[in-house]
Amino acid sequence: MIAANWKMHKTVAEARAFLEAFLPLVKNPQGVEIAIAPPFTALPAVGEMLRGTGIALGAQNVFYEPQGAYTGEISPPMLKELGCRYVIVGHSERRQHFHEDDETIRKKLKAVFEHGLVPILCVGETLEERRAGQTEAVLERQLRAAVEGLSAEFVGELVIAYEPVWAIGTGETASPEDAEAGARFLRSRIHKLYGESIAERVRVQYGGSVKPENARSLMTENVDGALVGGASLDPEKFAAIVKEAAAATSSA
Repeated sequence: MIAANWKMHKTVAEARAFLEAFLPLVKNPQGVEIAIAPPFTALPAVGEMLRGTGIALGAQNVFYEPQGAYTGEISPPMLKELGCRYVIVGHSERRQHFHEDDETIRKKLKAVFEHGLVPILCVGETLEERRAGQTEAVLERQLRAAVEGLSAEFVGELVIAYEPVWAIGTGETASPEDAEAGARFLRSRIHKLYGESIAERVRVQYGGSVKPENARSLMTENVDGALVGGASLDPEKFAAIVKEAAAATSSA
């Protein structure tokens, strides 16, 4: 699964122009699901253009209540009405800039599942945590807190994006070995909590400076795709990443 996170980029007109260039480049990629998460303002336009293409619509954030006096927030039912299938939850930028803690992320994850959407849960360590040898402890804490109280049925649908914070938007990329180690550890924790069959169903993406040049090498045994930031803003680069993932799938 290759997902685009456009972050705070693209007006509606720019989003339409992207898709006009992108869609002809990715007809029938084998073995790869594509999802695009534009800003809230572009969701209706992007959703309309994606209809019938097989490409999923995603949102970058959500609030955990279905409605209420929460100025500026967007609820799961609102996203579902627009045709969203996926919702990114717990991105490091949300944790850092908007002070989302593990409890908030758990509530969002639960709400997303309960309204028939699928969360892409982002987890990852900072450079300081990595240097201190705390990578696995951080991943375990973030993952356990997020799935606490969730049924095995829900967790089996989960997409987890392993995004080392030090590799997001920095140009630095984890090595394929680093990406595989993080994904393997996360899958092992799901195995421990929910059993082998659920652990096998969970998809684990890698995110952090994914580019066409490194995409194929990052598709390792436990890495089932990528959550792409900067490179997803360019239709040709994003299409190239999809094709590299398809090639990795066909050769596996």
